[in-house]
Amino acid sequence: MLHDLEPTLEALYERYRGLNTGSVATYIPELAKADPDRFCIAVRLVDGTGFAVGDSDARFTLQSCSKPLILAQALMTAGREIVIALTGVEPTGNSFSSMVGLDQVGKPLNPMVNAGAIVTASLLAGRTREDRFERMRRNLSAYLGTEAELDEAVYESERRTSDRNRALAYLLKSKGTIEGDVEDHLDLYIRQCAIGADTQQLADAAATLANNGVNPVTGQRAVDAEFVQDILVVMLMNGMYNYAGRWAYEVGIPAKSGVSGAIMAVVPGVMGIGVYSPRLDEYGNSTRGLAVCQALSRRFNLHILDQRTPD
Repeated sequence: MLHDLEPTLEALYERYRGLNTGSVATYIPELAKADPDRFCIAVRLVDGTGFAVGDSDARFTLQSCSKPLILAQALMTAGREIVIALTGVEPTGNSFSSMVGLDQVGKPLNPMVNAGAIVTASLLAGRTREDRFERMRRNLSAYLGTEAELDEAVYESERRTSDRNRALAYLLKSKGTIEGDVEDHLDLYIRQCAIGADTQQLADAAATLANNGVNPVTGQRAVDAEFVQDILVVMLMNGMYNYAGRWAYEVGIPAKSGVSGAIMAVVPGVMGIGVYSPRLDEYGNSTRGLAVCQALSRRFNLHILDQRTPD
């Protein structure tokens, strides 16, 4: 794989750079400003080797790609039993922002929908709103391999347009699923989504999960090894919005997408993959990102149930 990986990435970049289906997200006004033609593919192997092709300088916000990483922090803070009791692991069949993605007792069905992600954010420790954010930011830095920074413009834009998430948060509060200050929890959730990154940093975050919780470039542990399987299972089942079933069928590796146009995918024990291109399909997934990941899975037999040896 190592011998063929870089030329394969270059070939995929050339093949799909002209794929112009899909539209940039507009429901967060700042995201609507993204250049729809930006496109980058990056990988990081667990031995630290990395490749990137395309617009490697392009910056974007993590959006929902932050959800598995915050789930990891919640698991380390509150423990597996509490997290699973409050968020579950089942697919919803509804959109990521749905108001009906709760079970009969008011629990989100999984931590990858917005309601579940607000719950996991509510479990993070800290004395004040700023203290909680700083702890979260430092942990995200361990995945990215550099200091995580808040994109203030996206944060403010998302904060001003968060009525649906605010309604979800107060609904969760009314059901007893979250405790404490709802506005503090919601603010932390919005900030996690507004953390900036580039495609190589996204691949490094994915590679950290592929490397059992240790960033393969810095050697820093981001999450305890005992929780990595929990995170990857949730990503595989629920990480690609309402496309998750087809993703598991066609690509077959844990992944998470974000409406900024980012996809992070994990090949356990092998590598992390990051793709950025802001044109989205009807589910909120990057159209070029989906095409690249499908092609990579076929080329290198990455599907976790595929026992064939790559050509």
